[in-house]
Amino acid sequence: MELWFSEKHTPSVKFSIQVDRQLYCGQSEFQRIDIFDSKEFGRFLTLDGFMMLTEKDEFIYHEMMVHIPMAVHPTAKKVLIIGGGDGGAIRELVRYPLVEHIDLVEIDELVVEVCKKHLPQTACCFNDERVTIHFQDGLKFIRRCENEYDLIIVDSTDPFGPGEGLFTKEFYGNCYKALKEDGIMVNQHESAFYLDDAVAMQRAHKRIVESFPISRVYQAHIPTYPSGHWLFGFASKKYHPIEDLKAVKWNAMGFKTRYYNTQLHVGAFALPNYVEELLKDVE
Repeated sequence: MELWFSEKHTPSVKFSIQVDRQLYCGQSEFQRIDIFDSKEFGRFLTLDGFMMLTEKDEFIYHEMMVHIPMAVHPTAKKVLIIGGGDGGAIRELVRYPLVEHIDLVEIDELVVEVCKKHLPQTACCFNDERVTIHFQDGLKFIRRCENEYDLIIVDSTDPFGPGEGLFTKEFYGNCYKALKEDGIMVNQHESAFYLDDAVAMQRAHKRIVESFPISRVYQAHIPTYPSGHWLFGFASKKYHPIEDLKAVKWNAMGFKTRYYNTQLHVGAFALPNYVEELLKDVE
């Protein structure tokens, strides 16, 4: 008998991976958590039946979430991650010696525990002495922060369920307030390919543009996410993502990455026309 994990990307499009075995199934206060093992993508995490990461392609997502802003602001010392319970963003951030403190705000403690046990490739740096974990609602946490962070990484789930509040105008406004005068916020920005995803992307972009003076969108190819074409948001009080890229300084650090490089950094902001049109419609 064959076992398959399937996720509906639209009512008429389904994405499936053949599963060797299910390693974990549990229900937290917030969501259903599953870990599967597969031949093609290794272990993968789903929340409420939606793909969050696989061992084979998670490096793309996490490198693009972290190294894009850090190459623009390589002296960032204090970082806030909202979401990110799988630990991938932490893993990339702790490589920077100038980063002094990382606050991780994750609403679901069980996600962290499950990832530590079953996804050690990703959840490998929670014990770094610079990391402080707060198990609470990111929307509530950010309200009390002001002029505190150099970088905020919004590593959220999709804009429904536990992650819904992280796509609101109030939330982005609070992120602006929580950043220092040269601070940067990056967020996962959904996809623009399928209609429902595109509408969610436009809604988030409109609210970010209303909150930040500099707001750009960039892209990456992530095979297991809907359509494989995934977008990220770069919002800043001061720095432009290309004009202020510190390519020489970043390359001098000698990081070994599998997806990100400073040439790709520039190219990632060159978007297809259909995406540009969707963004302009709400700007």
